[in-house]
Amino acid sequence: MDAAGARQYRDLVADIHRDAYAERIATGDGFASGEAFLRRFDAYTSRDGFDLVFAHVDGMVVGQAWGWALASGSAWWNGLEAEPEPGFADEDGTRTFALSEIMVRCSWTGQGIAHALHDTLLAARTEQRATLLVRLDNTAAYGAYTRWGWHKVAQLRPGWPDAPLMDVLILPLAPGRSDEHRREHDRHA
Repeated sequence: MDAAGARQYRDLVADIHRDAYAERIATGDGFASGEAFLRRFDAYTSRDGFDLVFAHVDGMVVGQAWGWALASGSAWWNGLEAEPEPGFADEDGTRTFALSEIMVRCSWTGQGIAHALHDTLLAARTEQRATLLVRLDNTAAYGAYTRWGWHKVAQLRPGWPDAPLMDVLILPLAPGRSDEHRREHDRHA
């Protein structure tokens, strides 16, 4: 769904976050708090090109993923430790899709739902590449991303309060990828 549709499900989005990040929230991590998360969600859903997908199992929403195409002048790359190559952070609205969040309720992890969300969200993207940020200590997510083809190119500290230093990962999105990727996903679903 687009940004307007996503905003209608703000309470559900927050509920999934509370479940998926319960352990990190319990540590008092200010960046993971429900309030901080919803401030980011509200900002993200004000962007053009925002897309959100939910995962449903037996009528229950068990996960979510979202992102948007980076517009010219996007603040996404602010806080980049070092540009991997000249022009790396130049955006025009068609170059890079920012995959901002993938989360699955705790009792549903380890069942391929995050991968399905990932593939569904990226399947129809027309950008040249996708990017995401991952915490260095999030070994489960980091391992999944590298198995799915992502690779580290840099580090970045987002401009949000209490934001940790994160690794910047990139995934090339080749032309025609959506049809091939969808067929591959359907074979394994």
